[in-house]
Amino acid sequence: MPSRRTAASLLALALVVGLAVVAWRQPVPYVTFAPGPTVNVLGDFDSKPIIKVTGRETYDDDGGLRLVTVVPSGPEQKVPLPELVSAWLDPDRSVYPYEAIYGSDDTRSSVRQQSAAQMTSSQENAVAAALKALGIGYDVGVGISLVQPDGPADGKLEVGDQVLSVDGRAVDRIGELTRAVRAVPVGDQVALRVRRDGRDVTERMRTVAAEDDPQASAVRVGVGECCFDFPFDVQLQISQNIGGPSGGLMFATGIYDVLTPGSLTDGKVIAGTGEIDPEGNVGEIGGIQQKLVGAQADGARLFLVPAGNCAEALGGNYDPDRMRLVKVSTLDDAISDVKAWAADPDADLPRCTR
Repeated sequence: MPSRRTAASLLALALVVGLAVVAWRQPVPYVTFAPGPTVNVLGDFDSKPIIKVTGRETYDDDGGLRLVTVVPSGPEQKVPLPELVSAWLDPDRSVYPYEAIYGSDDTRSSVRQQSAAQMTSSQENAVAAALKALGIGYDVGVGISLVQPDGPADGKLEVGDQVLSVDGRAVDRIGELTRAVRAVPVGDQVALRVRRDGRDVTERMRTVAAEDDPQASAVRVGVGECCFDFPFDVQLQISQNIGGPSGGLMFATGIYDVLTPGSLTDGKVIAGTGEIDPEGNVGEIGGIQQKLVGAQADGARLFLVPAGNCAEALGGNYDPDRMRLVKVSTLDDAISDVKAWAADPDADLPRCTR
């Protein structure tokens, strides 16, 4: 029969083991990123072209321009410790603190809605950027992209509103809107006529001093180009499981290719990523290392990397002898680099550096 000391030791050991098992199974506040699928934007989705153009001649390309994705663990889904350890040990995956990726109020539904909205905006910007690269003009308006809480426009303007006029003066460019608001005496009311859900409404608010100039007025909103009116129809369709803004560069490159005689890729497989704005500027994105893994697995030999992601990309688990990284800052960069590489895989192109 064990002594009291032995029994106590065994009980303590059992408690420690039990606590360790519970701790091992507890989710922890981290997010994992894993490589996701890639999609050839020159191909089909559900037996229909991903890029469909109506009202303009198009051209086929038998190569590949692959949009790349990453699979994050979602909000409201903290990672169990065993999976976290596995991700830490896996060179193809990355681990981030939960708060670095998601906000405290984020839910699966809110993140899904935000991701879908970002995809829609990304596709519109991609069409605009591609047409600009081709020298094709289009009409554009100015819209509200952010409303500062407790600012003059809070409760009056909404994200997505198209601004039509300021105090009766028509505006269709960001600069025109900014100048019109700043010219109003600080503290006076200003009337903005906006188009919202197909209806035109006028919202009045009292201006405050601009942060950069106390003599100029502001209503504390963010604005951007919106409501594009293109001379022909370009539709982009892709799985609803893919969202976010990072496909913009490849959509734009694909649209340019489809609207241009010949083959931009020369039958080769190219992948890439990056946000894009209507002017064709390429912005950095998240998950670059996982996207490199997915691209290489699907046969890409050239990868277009946003300049802001270059240092991180060089630390990814890819084979530089199999897939070459090229730094891009604009859509024009991407197009010229793809053309040069397709003609000569050893061409001197902008390299990623740390």
